[in-house]
Amino acid sequence: MYCLIAAEAAIFTIFVVAYLFYLGKSLSGPKPKDVLRAPIFFSVCLLSSSLTVHLAVRRLAAGNMGAFARHWSLTIVLGGIFLVGTAREWAHLIRDGLMIDTNLFGTTYYSLVGLHAFHVTMGLLALSTVMLFYLAGALRRDHAKRLEILSMYWHFVDALWGVVFLVVYVIGV
Repeated sequence: MYCLIAAEAAIFTIFVVAYLFYLGKSLSGPKPKDVLRAPIFFSVCLLSSSLTVHLAVRRLAAGNMGAFARHWSLTIVLGGIFLVGTAREWAHLIRDGLMIDTNLFGTTYYSLVGLHAFHVTMGLLALSTVMLFYLAGALRRDHAKRLEILSMYWHFVDALWGVVFLVVYVIGV
């Protein structure tokens, strides 16, 4: 997992640098300040899911399966809410005329935010798979260490959102 996170961090670094390099270089609109609105609520949901996944793993390690399932499910719901927020934002941007091929801002925005959304989606698929194992009765207390590794990925995706949010919605506007 450490190697995966290091590789993914390198990829995201390239996308962030590209976003910052091309910021303000679009010759045509729309520009970030014209169309972006910071997704505060959806960001809080995603960042809160780091706490819920951490609590879920701790509850599993303690053998409290019911509390594990509640926290794990809440993590999935919070991640899902974040993805719905991203989809709503993209729909709004498309209505406002920003497509991936509109200008440099559109290209770098959709590439960076889309790459993050892809990682959230993959994380949600992994989290949901674990929930299916739980529902099938195949999840045990001794699986907590394995889920700790999965939770590292989820924490990484959440931390990445902090960087993406800062670059796109704070610095880039």
